[in-house]
Amino acid sequence: MSGTDLRKVYLAYLEAANAREFDRMAEFAHDIVVFNGEAVSRDDYVAAMREAVGSVRDYVWHLDDLLVEDDRVAARLTVTGTPVTEWLGLQPTGRDVTFTEFAFYHFRDGRFERMWYLLDARAIEKQLAA
Repeated sequence: MSGTDLRKVYLAYLEAANAREFDRMAEFAHDIVVFNGEAVSRDDYVAAMREAVGSVRDYVWHLDDLLVEDDRVAARLTVTGTPVTEWLGLQPTGRDVTFTEFAFYHFRDGRFERMWYLLDARAIEKQLAA
């Protein structure tokens, strides 16, 4: 799959995630995904996404940078939303949060089979404590 094609796949994935079209994740992720080093089912991966958007009202991923090389994709995203339930061990305060997330993917046959992500939890803590 070309870099242009993977770019289109990733943009469609991000659009589906922001639209809460989680039933479309089979288009983008294999049945088993190695997620931050742990093999999980796609259903478990989707459940984690649902938990995040359920805990944070208006959770939106905004793409800042996207790099594609061979079968790998790297994204830097700005995430925004308002925590409404306990999330990441933090209590909601009614304040909005904005933070950076880095996500890296390894694709096979047009869908990702490995995914790593890191978010700036310290920035979230500081914003909720302010």
